[in-house]
Amino acid sequence: MRLVMASVALASLAAQGGVAQQGSDPEHRLPLTWDRWLDHEEVGERLRLMERTWPEFLTLESAGESYGGREMWVMTINNPKTGAEQDKAAMYIEANVHGNEIQGAEVTLYTIWYLMENYGRIDEITRIVDERVFYVVPSVNPDGRDYFLLGTGSGARTGHVPVDDDGDGVADEDGPNDMNGNGVIEQIRKYVPGAGTHRISHDDPRIMETVPPDETGDWVLLGYEGIDDDGDGQVNEDPIGGYDPNRNYGADWQPEYIQGGSMHYPFELPEARALNEFMLARPNIAGAQSYHNSGGMILRGPGAAWGGDYPFADIRVYDELGETGERILPYYNYYIIWQGLYTVHGGSIDWFNDGLGVVSFSNELWSSGQYFNSPLLREQQDEPDSPISGQKGRYFFDDFLEFGAGYVEWAPFDHPIYGPVEMGGWNKLSGRVNPRFMSMELFHRNMAFTLYHADQMPLMSMGETSVERVDGDVYRVRVDVRNERLIPTITERARRHHAVRPDILSVDGDVEIIAAGWVEDKHRPGPTELIEQEELDRILVRSGHPGRTTRTIEYLVRGRGTMTVTYSAVKGGTVSTRVQVR
Repeated sequence: MRLVMASVALASLAAQGGVAQQGSDPEHRLPLTWDRWLDHEEVGERLRLMERTWPEFLTLESAGESYGGREMWVMTINNPKTGAEQDKAAMYIEANVHGNEIQGAEVTLYTIWYLMENYGRIDEITRIVDERVFYVVPSVNPDGRDYFLLGTGSGARTGHVPVDDDGDGVADEDGPNDMNGNGVIEQIRKYVPGAGTHRISHDDPRIMETVPPDETGDWVLLGYEGIDDDGDGQVNEDPIGGYDPNRNYGADWQPEYIQGGSMHYPFELPEARALNEFMLARPNIAGAQSYHNSGGMILRGPGAAWGGDYPFADIRVYDELGETGERILPYYNYYIIWQGLYTVHGGSIDWFNDGLGVVSFSNELWSSGQYFNSPLLREQQDEPDSPISGQKGRYFFDDFLEFGAGYVEWAPFDHPIYGPVEMGGWNKLSGRVNPRFMSMELFHRNMAFTLYHADQMPLMSMGETSVERVDGDVYRVRVDVRNERLIPTITERARRHHAVRPDILSVDGDVEIIAAGWVEDKHRPGPTELIEQEELDRILVRSGHPGRTTRTIEYLVRGRGTMTVTYSAVKGGTVSTRVQVR
């Protein structure tokens, strides 16, 4: 795969003039930093700045507003000199579906910036920008993003559509409270000598251990900071939102009693509905990536086991993409969602694949395996007495590499309900979000996988043509039609679901078409399977065109002159060739 070899190619490109300012690192056209997390307003500012810097390639628009009235920005990347958007296969990239899964937005911003910075400098980047279209949505859930970044972060996974979680007729009235005003929703522990469920670890006093069933501890954990705001005897039971933005899509949607957080019907949420309408209006989208947050995984559908796996032809495509992704992304594993993660009904990946016929992945961006990434250190993590084994590794990393920035030490507090307690624990950026100093590699490797995926979307071309006189003014015309990339123009799952318009093979010109058919092997004599359609000048190719395959169409025509043969694939573009019949 050529994109994976970009680092190797750079040296040779420099010698060939492929990289500007030979012998030095080119200056950035738009210098940007990548060591902090941006709130929604700052994301918009950065998008507008990039659009102003590269107006010939970038177009910024809004797909709609979130429930909270924030714009859902979409950046289109296209080179109009090489064709209109709808005539090219497009890659849809989204992030921040869950409000607390923030780093995906920065990956998308980095992707836009990197493509533009290196257009005309790195040949492979230039080629892919010329051949493809990108639709980039940095934040599907801007309400949740701001709630996480600008507040304490607790409960920010959801969106902000009101939900009455405790059934008292009032929505969102009893969430966590930052009782000591330090900006962190901390864990609460209470000292109860001989009557508890936990004890303080001998290895590290910050770690709470569950005692064995036949023992008692001196501590009990009481959840997270908060009080009984609504007087119903419960604490923190009705926070903001309370649903899952990634359970509201149309494929395999299930009601709340089967799939928690799914809401009342598919696409009820304004964010999911707006982006679905955006995608439906752009059927040329052939690939999709939905960046999520934690686990180090490259996930494909299906989200639930009961619908069965994908057809074999589709699995072959997904497996090649996913297994290559495991090489691009160390510490990531390629999994099926329900097997490697958990069951998901009504998720976006299933909708993209099943409802829209789009080959789709979801990358879980941060892997804790990256804390200690040498074979020696990984061995030490398996040794019980090692300072980096088990939970201890996370504390060690925070102490020595982040200088304690991720942890709030336990401290006494007089709680209005629980009395004397201690509060402390990890802050909102710890654990699920990568350390800032490790951002660039995470951004770049994930971008590289997504660009590889985009490069493998269908790319149609016309090949050899031949004309042979059969008798009188009757001629046999053959034309090679090729898909140069891995992904077919119509997946088998999409064909079965009628999710994508059939490809169209059309002829325009001076000749009359008598018969047409696909040649099994043009290099060997044999029968041609006739196409049984009334309009042979407009053949519907319902199964699409397989990946990395050349097929030969044979026409039997009457007359002489010019005939133009055109192959049009919604997700593979439109290509034509002219044939002189004489």
